[in-house]
Amino acid sequence: MTAVVSTSRPSIASLEAPRLAHYLAVGLIAGAIIALQIAVMRVFAVGSWSHFGSLVVSLAMLGFSLSSVVIFAGKDWFDRHWQGAATGALLLIGPLAVGTNLIAQTVPFNAIFLVSDPAQKWRLLANFLLYLLPFLAGAFFLGIVFLKSRTAFGRVYFADLTGSGLAGLVVLGSLYLFAPETIIVVPLLLWAAGSILWFIAFGAWKSVVAGVVVAALSIAGYLMLPGWLGISDIAVSQYKGVAYARNFPDGKRIYRSVSPFGDLQVYASSYMHFAPGLSDNAAFGMPEVPANTYVGMYRDGDGPEGIMRNLAPAEQVYFRFLPMHYPYVIKDKPKTFVVQFGGGISTQAALNAGSTSVTVAESNPMTLRAFRDPILRDVTGDILAEPRLKVIDYDGRLFLANTAERYDVIDLSLADSVGLSNPGGFAISEKYAYTHEAMLSYMHALADGGVLSITLWNKEEPPKSVLKLYSTIAEAAKTFDPKGAANDIFAVSSYLSTTTVLFKRGGFTEAEIKTLREYTKSMSWEEVYYPGMAYDGAGAQKVLDDYRASIFGSGQDATLTQPAADTTAPADPTAPNGACDPTAPADPTLDACAGAGGDAGPQVLPATEMQRMTWHALLTGGWQKLASDYVFDTRALSNDQPYFAAYVKVADLPRTLDRLDLFQDDWGYLLIWATLGIACITAASLVLLPVLFGWRIVFSRSRGKLGTILYFACLGLGYIMVEVGLISRFTVALANPTVSASVLISSMLVFSGLGSLFAERIFDRARTLLPVVLLAVCVLLLAYGFYLSPVLDWIGAYPYAIRLLLCFLLVSPPAFLMGMPMATAMTWLARLGKEHLFVWAWGINGCFSVIGSAAVPIVATSFGLSAVLQWSAIAYLIAIPAFFAVLLPSKAPSIRLVPA
Repeated sequence: MTAVVSTSRPSIASLEAPRLAHYLAVGLIAGAIIALQIAVMRVFAVGSWSHFGSLVVSLAMLGFSLSSVVIFAGKDWFDRHWQGAATGALLLIGPLAVGTNLIAQTVPFNAIFLVSDPAQKWRLLANFLLYLLPFLAGAFFLGIVFLKSRTAFGRVYFADLTGSGLAGLVVLGSLYLFAPETIIVVPLLLWAAGSILWFIAFGAWKSVVAGVVVAALSIAGYLMLPGWLGISDIAVSQYKGVAYARNFPDGKRIYRSVSPFGDLQVYASSYMHFAPGLSDNAAFGMPEVPANTYVGMYRDGDGPEGIMRNLAPAEQVYFRFLPMHYPYVIKDKPKTFVVQFGGGISTQAALNAGSTSVTVAESNPMTLRAFRDPILRDVTGDILAEPRLKVIDYDGRLFLANTAERYDVIDLSLADSVGLSNPGGFAISEKYAYTHEAMLSYMHALADGGVLSITLWNKEEPPKSVLKLYSTIAEAAKTFDPKGAANDIFAVSSYLSTTTVLFKRGGFTEAEIKTLREYTKSMSWEEVYYPGMAYDGAGAQKVLDDYRASIFGSGQDATLTQPAADTTAPADPTAPNGACDPTAPADPTLDACAGAGGDAGPQVLPATEMQRMTWHALLTGGWQKLASDYVFDTRALSNDQPYFAAYVKVADLPRTLDRLDLFQDDWGYLLIWATLGIACITAASLVLLPVLFGWRIVFSRSRGKLGTILYFACLGLGYIMVEVGLISRFTVALANPTVSASVLISSMLVFSGLGSLFAERIFDRARTLLPVVLLAVCVLLLAYGFYLSPVLDWIGAYPYAIRLLLCFLLVSPPAFLMGMPMATAMTWLARLGKEHLFVWAWGINGCFSVIGSAAVPIVATSFGLSAVLQWSAIAYLIAIPAFFAVLLPSKAPSIRLVPA
């Protein structure tokens, strides 16, 4: 075997013999960049409608891409001034992080108004450019360091990845100590430590002093400037639930707790009339509706989840008018399981209905801690101390999948109490409690004759999430009871309020059907399906056509009975109950429209007709045609596609462009398509810019250019898709996306860093060994795609500390191997003297990481989470032949071969 050695002196000298201090400094700075990503996600989550995780990851990777282009274009300048450039970039990271975050709070954007308010587009662009700046400074510093130490790239890359991974764990722990409005202190501290250590390593004492001063001013400015300038620490959208609570004249925050599980706040106000699905008849059937029934619980500003106060015995008839009372109409003194505790309403309803025992699950420890606090104990009468109550401190779905216990009633009511298709531009979030597999677990955990009760918000017109729920329950019912599913279902709804579906193991008797129908009538709710229900489908096609015309028609050919509701319009927070706009759902704290339209009168509402034809088709046949004809996607949820999102069918996406105002509640999904398009254009531009700056050098001196581009594109695409895709997967076991992201990213980076360090052992045999490594990565990713879900279900039943450890270790095999290809290829580019390709390759990797992070939610919603890993596996497979182009020697005449 021979090795390729360059006899020419590189135009940019390498960083001589990096010492331990250099590596530690690189690790801290890289960790500060990861910590800043997580901190910015927290700022977005609390202030806006989503954490915009893909956007933030893309910003960081775009910073590396842009820096590589600039370094490529100014190679000679960086050759002469690399120390000054690195010092300047390093000192700018902190001030830019503080300044851009402060300015961004003065230009908050609201995704739901991107169409109606042109200024929102510029606000979004401003936020994008502002938050890009600190990542760009960090990328310049690391890019220069990588370039100057390219002969020791594997070790520097190890420091970069490992430091980033460990910083993720530091941020996870710091979320217990720092509120969202102060969380950026964490990356600032990491940056300060890394900067000072870097300057000490060079003996640059003046720079050490400068670093200390700049760091102190940055941290002090971050903590003090908002108050001095009268700027919000975090500008919370006026349309978030917590903003309503803060604006009530007597609104008062009575509890707050911060942790990796979110910023949990509880507000009390006499204006809160949460009443989830409360029947309109409560005003007539009760002597007096209880006043001040609820306090509101908010997570990261979203909510409220209603926490019902301890009602006096005379007031407890109130529970009868809530839809979660349904199963107790036919089940006397049941053994009950509540899948998710949430605000505790379903648990209180179960206790009030005379359940002999109630087992309740809650996967969020922050919620349980809040209810054990003296403040909420006084509100609820210390519900968790109720003798009949047993608490399971992990996911109820996982408990039921693994228990031998059987229950008379299993309740999953309003687990997402502000709705599943929340207005405001949510991207996508996983709803594993509602999947086909989850429904089967619930059904198997029922005793003979047991009832599964599921209540969901029904605030969309045309219906969207409820139809996905119906198809999921129907598929599960037919799997569980192939012959009798049609007799096992009872479903009701109220217009723009809630829908409730009951599944009875063994089927409903005629007497039970009669009892349930009488109860439904007494509440003025609408019957959607019951066994033996007569259905006349004569007008079905017209309803389907009218719904499609209302969305994609000319605006004059739809003849719906009711106008399509704007499900994103904010409610008037001071409107009294009953005084509501029928085309817009009220603020959930008020629930002014709860039960509106429950009695359709002689004419059935199109939404009710749509739900009836859905159940008829699901249980008697014809569902595939109906689903195909319906304007929105109604596919059932599964563990592989657990999304109440992506309602617009892919084929209809081009038709949305001239009527985006009709899709405000699906803005999150449409935005990820727009993000992918922008990412592709940006990546193509950044890949081609170096050709414009140095095309003669690139094309005349470097062989294997196209193959090298393909190789690093595959690595960037494959790695980031695994990372982002597994975050969604690990939410199954860890029950929280922030924790999942921190653990997954940390594990990936730490083990990839170890892989890059180990790669030194295979550099000289890379031609034969690296293809084997790439093939092994491909095989492992395919295996994880098929078998990861049951493993995570198993892990999810362990105590939380053990879950964290097991999840951290679970990803180690592929992550370790995935750290080798980048370090190996970059080292060989340096050995071969391909300086321009060395810089370009780093940028290409970053560009396609931007594309990959934007592609993940689209692939996941369209094809499933397993497809994300399969696409990543294909990327690593394609990288195998492309790698040999990296090893092609340069055409420069100074290259000679010597024995290895």
